[in-house]
Amino acid sequence: MTTKTKNFQFKSFSIWGGNSGMPVSTDGVLLGAWTNVTRSNKLIDIGTGTGLLALMCAQRNTELDIVAVDIDHSAIEAAKTNIDASPWGVRFRLYHSDIASFSKSNKETFDTIICNPPYFNSGEQSSLTTRATARHTDTLSHPDLLDSCKALLLSSGSASFILPVEEAKQCILRATNNGWHLSRLCKVKTTPKKAYTRYLFELQLGMDNSGPTEETELIIHKGDGYSAEFVALTQSFYLKM
Repeated sequence: MTTKTKNFQFKSFSIWGGNSGMPVSTDGVLLGAWTNVTRSNKLIDIGTGTGLLALMCAQRNTELDIVAVDIDHSAIEAAKTNIDASPWGVRFRLYHSDIASFSKSNKETFDTIICNPPYFNSGEQSSLTTRATARHTDTLSHPDLLDSCKALLLSSGSASFILPVEEAKQCILRATNNGWHLSRLCKVKTTPKKAYTRYLFELQLGMDNSGPTEETELIIHKGDGYSAEFVALTQSFYLKM
């Protein structure tokens, strides 16, 4: 099989890209490292791709049971290869499905949702179908994603995402107008002088989770290298950290 997506080696597991459409990215690593899984028991990774986020969460919480779902067959194939080769494969279940169908047919609920969703609501799409599916909202709009998350999430649980700033603001506004609470927000910029490029954000359901938002900032590069905060967040994963 011709490999269209780059492979990547982490400290404790490997990612074979296969034909999944989305390579390992800084965004994915940030989300996998930032999402709160300390007290989680059962997690679902929506749009798992190569299984990166699910594997990072499995490494961080050795008791976590994980469901990984993706609409794309090539992504599921890559995720299965990577999960089976990892130390944690016994704790996973994989489903080839769109998340709306999964949430309607499967009555399971989860205390943690993690998702690196399609980013772009407009603009030129990749000619590679798998990459277009992963990057654009045509097959998974943010309102539909939030509806599925609401059906899948326990009332005491949380859902974590990463999006470009403007898309994140729109998604957060839509969520908070529809029964969600913004519990955590991390604004990410590449260097101290640059504007924010990404928001990591955590949503919770219901009035019982309506406390103040925990807001932080993360700068990836400072001086000639990575910032101390970025290293602290990701050093359990990157080989050269």
